[in-house]
Amino acid sequence: MTNPFKKYRIDSLFFRSFAVLMILVLLCIAWASYRISSNSLVRTSSHYQQLLLDELNNEISTRLVMIEQISLSTSRDNELITFLRDRQDEYDRYRRSLSVEHALANLTYSIPLIQGIDLYMQRPLRGDANSYIQFRSLDDLAGQDFSKALANNDFAWSGKHEIPSFQGDVPVLSFARKIVEEDKYLGVLVVHVKAREIEKLLAGPSAAANRMMIDTLGEQTLEIGQTPRSAELSRWIDVKSERSGYVHIRGGEGLGDSLLVYSKPADSHWMLVEITDWSDITSSSFGLALVIGLIGIGAMLLVLLLTHYLSRQFTKPIKQLVAAMRLYFVDGNNVELPGDYENEFGYLFSGYRKQNERIEELYRSLQRRYEQQRKAEIEALQANINPHFLYNMLDQLNWMAIEAGQDELSRILELMGRMFRIGLSNGDSFITVSEELEHIRCYLEIQQLRWQAGGGELTYDIHAPYPLQELFLPKLTLQPFVENAIVHGFNARSEGHIAIALEDRPQQIRIVIEDNGSGLKPSADRRPKRRTGGYGIRNVKERIAGYFEGAYGVELSDREEGGTRVVITLPRLQEPPVPPVHDPFEIAESIEPASGENSSWKQAEGGY
Repeated sequence: MTNPFKKYRIDSLFFRSFAVLMILVLLCIAWASYRISSNSLVRTSSHYQQLLLDELNNEISTRLVMIEQISLSTSRDNELITFLRDRQDEYDRYRRSLSVEHALANLTYSIPLIQGIDLYMQRPLRGDANSYIQFRSLDDLAGQDFSKALANNDFAWSGKHEIPSFQGDVPVLSFARKIVEEDKYLGVLVVHVKAREIEKLLAGPSAAANRMMIDTLGEQTLEIGQTPRSAELSRWIDVKSERSGYVHIRGGEGLGDSLLVYSKPADSHWMLVEITDWSDITSSSFGLALVIGLIGIGAMLLVLLLTHYLSRQFTKPIKQLVAAMRLYFVDGNNVELPGDYENEFGYLFSGYRKQNERIEELYRSLQRRYEQQRKAEIEALQANINPHFLYNMLDQLNWMAIEAGQDELSRILELMGRMFRIGLSNGDSFITVSEELEHIRCYLEIQQLRWQAGGGELTYDIHAPYPLQELFLPKLTLQPFVENAIVHGFNARSEGHIAIALEDRPQQIRIVIEDNGSGLKPSADRRPKRRTGGYGIRNVKERIAGYFEGAYGVELSDREEGGTRVVITLPRLQEPPVPPVHDPFEIAESIEPASGENSSWKQAEGGY
């Protein structure tokens, strides 16, 4: 017997199948009763939780505001300010320190909420490390967690942390206030509040509650029970909000399904947040829904069986198609789709096979075309730089013949012969680093002769470890940058220096070219006599992009001490590489010439 799901229309099968789904009305009734009752319970619970949080917030705020007021009055105490001015002799200063310490100790003993007080100041006096009163150096303030908040404010609260005492490490909340007198920063007064006392207030009548306290900056100050961090809490509420409310968290990370209630009275600087497990609130609603659901349990079982069968039949061919599409790879061992479907699934499978055939044919065609085009581009870029370089060199030789006479022409022609031999290199696109450096030395020696004839001085320094000289790189990579330094960076100057250094990096070589010329910025009073350099630098960039992929290329920047710095990053090549073959479907971004001819070093209106 033929499978109907392989023969008949899908819309007809769905129409007949949906007729039996009317039984799901029973489930809808049970679900509606659960939703209505649970929502009612949530609104009631959140209302009373918010009232409780408001009451706790007011009580906590009263205690903490008291600490702030005590800190304010203490920071204005004349004896304390006189002591912090540090204008007394050592004996008077010691006597006043005892007076200040005694006053702060009395304050600590008289208010049970205070654990201790720290006074940050210049030239603090030594004391007992476990004493309730500590004189500390202002240099130690940067290590406290409230220092960042105190940088832009006169006072700040810290989160829960521990301080040493006679009873061991004690958890506290710290309130820090700057002490300023006549716009002079004298020190910081830090009052440590017992965290356990605030936790008792935060817990209220329900010790098993999950609550947390957040300050005006949105930072978590204190928590009891299992609570998320304030950064995670900001996904559901605005922790800097000036209002109260509640949020239903549906399966949050680390929280599960929960009810989040938050309170921020208008006259309070603190937000209290309580998190309650959703099942604790809606358990009674679930019982009501369960009773209604039992009425239709028999019909629902039949519906589940039918739905399971239908879903498997409908989704099986779809899953096969999705799996084939996910695992598809051009010219790969791809998934074979069934061929016995005669309905819409059969049309989809047939169309998918034809599409794959056309994709593979197009891929092979584009791959051949892309290989030919890329090879032609690289060869053209490589060929273009030689005529350009010869043009520049002939121009320089002509200038020397006019300015310096013919005594040095033999040496120049000898150096030119070496350069041309390296530049041609039998048509090879890659040469060794040592050959590239020899080419640069020849060029620089010619320039030195030209400068000496004109009364100038050109110096250079080349540092290249011997192992790096045996590696390969695209030929004529360094010459355009050195030429730009001389033609543009040293324009109208009588002296200049060029430094070339090769650095060995993992899987890379790094070439740094530096000069002490005019830098990258154009000068309005210095216009180039002719257009040179821009093409050569762009040619180098495009050749590097054409040969290599990844973090390779050229970076140009101004040196802080003046001049230009060029960093060329290339791979370590033990032998000349084969030109790369790219995926023809991949969109390749060409190297942007940075504002055309007006970048690299060459500018349209003078300068580099």
